[in-house]
Amino acid sequence: MKHGKNYRESIKKIDRSKLYTFEEASALVKDVAFAKFDETVEISVKLTLKKSQSVRDTVVLPHQFSAQKRVLVFAKGEKAEEARQAGAAFVGDDDLIEKIRGGWMDFDVAVATPDMMKDVGRLGPILGRRGLMPNPKTQTVTFDLKAALAELTKGRVEFRSDKTNVIHIAVGKISMDADKVSENARVVVKEIIRKKPSDAKADFVVSIALSSTMGPGVRVNVKDLMASV
Repeated sequence: MKHGKNYRESIKKIDRSKLYTFEEASALVKDVAFAKFDETVEISVKLTLKKSQSVRDTVVLPHQFSAQKRVLVFAKGEKAEEARQAGAAFVGDDDLIEKIRGGWMDFDVAVATPDMMKDVGRLGPILGRRGLMPNPKTQTVTFDLKAALAELTKGRVEFRSDKTNVIHIAVGKISMDADKVSENARVVVKEIIRKKPSDAKADFVVSIALSSTMGPGVRVNVKDLMASV
């Protein structure tokens, strides 16, 4: 892949033979960023997993950096009222299901009470391919709507390993203080390690890198990090 002049100049500032601390990496990612917009900072964590294994969960980042999410809740009766009181942008049952089947998708996260999942399941082909299907593993299928909505509005995000056993998740913006980005990144890694399969190998975390939307990756020292979590 051929990179532009700005990228080539940016990568010269990174010692490719060095493994940085999170604090160093966060500061360096900010320093080498060159785009004219506020780039997103992403962490990429390479894991050792068996074919049958995956890592998936949610985490609440201590420092928010994105607009508040529009949360849709599938619920009936008292639970529907609870969702409205808790700040859900959209609340309903069959009416919302039919609206989504008709092509409407003006929301960022979908939550459902367990009793609604039989009906919401009909939306699997629509919500599933967009990563919006409510799922108990991500705490988006629950009767405790007040708690779920509180966490989602505080910045709860989902992470999951892809087919190459890598987890990619945004942890900040270039405009943020480097220490806030590094703290978000550390929280993510701690949560990933907490979800380590019981029979996973010792070298569960293979590599970690921080990068901005347009910039090069900065490798993080995994051994030093593992010693501190």
